[in-house]
Amino acid sequence: MNSDADSEPLILLLVEDNDAHAEMVKRSFEQHQIPNVIYHVDDGQKALDYIFREGEYSDVEKYPSPHCILLDLRLPKVDGLEVLRRIKSDHISRRTPVVILTTSSADRDIAQSYDYHANSYVVKPMDFSRFEALMRDIGYYWLAWNQNPFR
Repeated sequence: MNSDADSEPLILLLVEDNDAHAEMVKRSFEQHQIPNVIYHVDDGQKALDYIFREGEYSDVEKYPSPHCILLDLRLPKVDGLEVLRRIKSDHISRRTPVVILTTSSADRDIAQSYDYHANSYVVKPMDFSRFEALMRDIGYYWLAWNQNPFR
């Protein structure tokens, strides 16, 4: 990782309603020591509240801005595509990389995600070792190697 990673914790916002998938993401990142902090929310409304500093997420010290967002599409309360649309419509949050991490390989979901300016679209592999390798690669790329405008 670059020297910026040594001076500032890497913040990842994981938006995932499936607890088993969320735990696999967390374990994979911990094993490879990629982000220093993972914040997990389990529905689209909480994601929006976190990103836009509303409700319980208004304390910026407790809930810092993420360097990257991993976003599932099928979420309760507010759908992932709507979360993505709102993130990318805001003049500040639109710079935050958003990686769609979902089980859907539907052409419509992929096209809509890119229409809403997703930075990447990744289909979750069902095999644990492939999933773990994917998380390692995503973590290194988006949190260590990619140049982030907020660092």
